[in-house]
Amino acid sequence: MIMDDEIYDAYREAGALARKILHQGAGLVKEGASILEMVETTEKMVTDEGAFLAFPLNVSLNEAAAHDTAMPGDERTFARGDLVKVDLGVQIDGYIADTALTVDLGDHGPLVEASRAALDAAIATVRPGITAGDIGAVVQATIEERGYKPVANLTGHGLDRYDLHTRPSIPNVAMNGGAAIEEGMIFAIEPFATTGSGRIGEATRVEIYQQISARPARLPSAKRVLEVARPRRGLPFSRRWVPGDKVEIGLSSLVRAGVLHPFPVLHDVPGSFVSQAEHTLIVTDGGCEVTTR
Repeated sequence: MIMDDEIYDAYREAGALARKILHQGAGLVKEGASILEMVETTEKMVTDEGAFLAFPLNVSLNEAAAHDTAMPGDERTFARGDLVKVDLGVQIDGYIADTALTVDLGDHGPLVEASRAALDAAIATVRPGITAGDIGAVVQATIEERGYKPVANLTGHGLDRYDLHTRPSIPNVAMNGGAAIEEGMIFAIEPFATTGSGRIGEATRVEIYQQISARPARLPSAKRVLEVARPRRGLPFSRRWVPGDKVEIGLSSLVRAGVLHPFPVLHDVPGSFVSQAEHTLIVTDGGCEVTTR
């Protein structure tokens, strides 16, 4: 992608807005507060600013690392002791800022600091000529020296217009090589630190989907799903956003037809805790500019 002034400004504007709203939304995470109300209020902050969500607000608790969001009619509330990952994506004309932080409602301060310190250390290494593997080594070392494990099978990711996951992939563990970092690259670094196994698996619950192909739908419920999905231009959406009944039938039919890709909630082992920190950056000739800080 050629980075002209208009595109650069869109990335910076999306980043500034994402930073502001992430912290405002995280401030709503309080013991006894409704998860649904927190999510919908934060998502509305984005649209009230004249921008758009790059993906549904992710709010993942305790051993859950990613891909959770409020369910339709969600009755869950935040509880004392919860460790809450809040992950927000904002897009302006398709140009994306992706940023996350962890809210501690318990006594998980050192774990929260592990992912945050790993992010800061990783950002400090970014410059043209290093490799993605070099960044992963810094993330892993920073987390492990604090007594925790990095989540090995989650990575940071490149960003492009209306594309949340493109090259380069930024690992959270050391690896040989990986993509060479080049000036003009835009990507998100997102370290996850865990008290658990260091590897996440998929839960059965799915709240987030992405349209990956275009085919006609026969079922009325599937047509309603596509009315929500098509304007997203391939960016993820929440089943909570689809109006009407029999939504699950429509979603299931479109997944079976290869039209939608599901994103199950991702989690470490039960009883563990996972923290996350994330920023989006643009690689410059001598380092990087963090758009979400």
